[in-house]
Amino acid sequence: MQLGRGHRQGGWQKTMGLHRIVILCALASWTTGYKQGDNVTLYVNKVGPYHNPQETYHYYTLPVCRPEKVHHKSLSLGEVLDGDRMAESLYQIRFRENVEKKPLCHLTLTETQIEQLHEAIEELFYFEFVLDDIPIWGFVGYIEESGFLPHSHKVGLWTHLDFNIEYNGESVIFANVSVKDVKPVPLEGAPGLTVTHTYSVRWFETPLTHSRRGERLRDYSFFPKTLEIHWLSIINSLVLVVLLLGFVIIILMRVLKNDFARYNVEEEGGCDDLDQGDNGWKIIHTDVFRFPPCKGLLCAVLGVGAQFLTLATGIIVMALFGMFNVHHHGSINSAAIVVYALTSCVSGYVSCSFYTQIGGQRWVWNIILTSSLFSAPLFLTWSVVNSIHWWSGSTQALPATTVLLLLGAWVLVGFPLTVIGGIVGKNRAGSFQAPCRTRNIARQIPPQPWYKHTAVHMAIGGFLPFSAISVELYYIFATVWGREYYTLYGILLCVFAILLSVGACISVALTYFLLSGEDYQWWWRSVLSTGSTGLFIFVYSVFYYRNRSSMSGLVQTTEFFGYSLLTAFVFSLMLGSVSFWASLAFIRHIYRSLKMD
Repeated sequence: MQLGRGHRQGGWQKTMGLHRIVILCALASWTTGYKQGDNVTLYVNKVGPYHNPQETYHYYTLPVCRPEKVHHKSLSLGEVLDGDRMAESLYQIRFRENVEKKPLCHLTLTETQIEQLHEAIEELFYFEFVLDDIPIWGFVGYIEESGFLPHSHKVGLWTHLDFNIEYNGESVIFANVSVKDVKPVPLEGAPGLTVTHTYSVRWFETPLTHSRRGERLRDYSFFPKTLEIHWLSIINSLVLVVLLLGFVIIILMRVLKNDFARYNVEEEGGCDDLDQGDNGWKIIHTDVFRFPPCKGLLCAVLGVGAQFLTLATGIIVMALFGMFNVHHHGSINSAAIVVYALTSCVSGYVSCSFYTQIGGQRWVWNIILTSSLFSAPLFLTWSVVNSIHWWSGSTQALPATTVLLLLGAWVLVGFPLTVIGGIVGKNRAGSFQAPCRTRNIARQIPPQPWYKHTAVHMAIGGFLPFSAISVELYYIFATVWGREYYTLYGILLCVFAILLSVGACISVALTYFLLSGEDYQWWWRSVLSTGSTGLFIFVYSVFYYRNRSSMSGLVQTTEFFGYSLLTAFVFSLMLGSVSFWASLAFIRHIYRSLKMD
């Protein structure tokens, strides 16, 4: 027995030693090391209009130098979703070896090809190369406008590129391309224009280590830098939010204190006699917990809202831990898809559990509705956007294999987890906790003043949370619909928490005003009041498109407004869910606090 134990311990130690070696090798391979003269592969990726970030095409769709047989790089899911289509190029770059005006290829351009290049340059087409996971950007050509009378308009093609590469030890730190002291080739001329493409490579040593090379990329300014940290605006937003929350909480507590003092004067009589000679929210205690219509849809909204709350929190926390490196193309897209699929159990559990509590019987239909509440609009929007990308030949059109992979993730992971979560929620659901019983006959709701109508509550409940995130919303739009790298995840987490807090407090206040008018139909009203923030976000997206961006064209416009609608829908689900649970907790508290025998 001792010999066997020692043998097992020795084997265990050998296994652990092998694991350490494997881990160390993996960590070592994470940083690509080069020796002088080693080949550094340059991949060509995509081209597109400068002002339309989501309208991209494969680099080889232009009449440029290309190998006889194009070899594509294996891409991750996030890179494919980001529109990357990397392929090997004819550029021969060797580590720490300078090259001066080396010919790349000779091209004889036809009239059609010249017109294609002319159109691309007129639309400010830029290209993106990738060297050791470092993106390199440059313009395809050059436009010169000069004079008024006579007016001169010249279009030229850059046929020479200077690659400037920074290194530290055995690592590539940064790379860019320039056309300084290079004259463009005019495209105005007879058909059959012959051009010679050349390139130069210059290596520069830098003290910046490989672990910090992301800082060098963020400081590079090929695209305009607009994400300056406006601390004053952020602090101003925080102060306004804190004052708003304090005002709502203090006023509500004082009003409720007076209500409790007035309602609890009479301690005689049971719960059923409290409505005699009284008015306000106390009189509707036998109706306030009357279940709403469309229970299945309400529970589906709450479930999917809870799922997106979990997803958003998870993504922000992962970003705070540095899991989304700027050199890892599309990593946040991959993470969002994986987290969305795994959190499907949250939506099924929350939806089916509450559906069972409020007396729902068709729990199978409730699970189907929950699973399709967001996925169906997403699929419809994606189908339209992807069809337009496919029609225009954009790289943003997903390949069939990627579509099957995403569909399989939903069918094999997302939907089954929703079902499992729904079954667990149904079996673990208890009875609905209500401080007062509900009468069989509903009380008639008195006429309400105009300021208590649903539209007014939606305007108030949507505008206040939107005002809390309006500053940060610009940063998010500039990142998603621009070319910025978002790094303010700590501030984003604070703003996200403030958004949820404002939504909860405003919902409680609006629910109290609703109940004080003897209107007990608060269930859907609480969801819509703060959920209307999504409408304000969509209106802001229209403002951003018209006044803060230079996007244009069918492809970019369709994608922008299609996914902006989905984003507004997601915010409505999240805030509607928070609003409802806050209102439910508040109502249970105030009716439980009454002295009722």
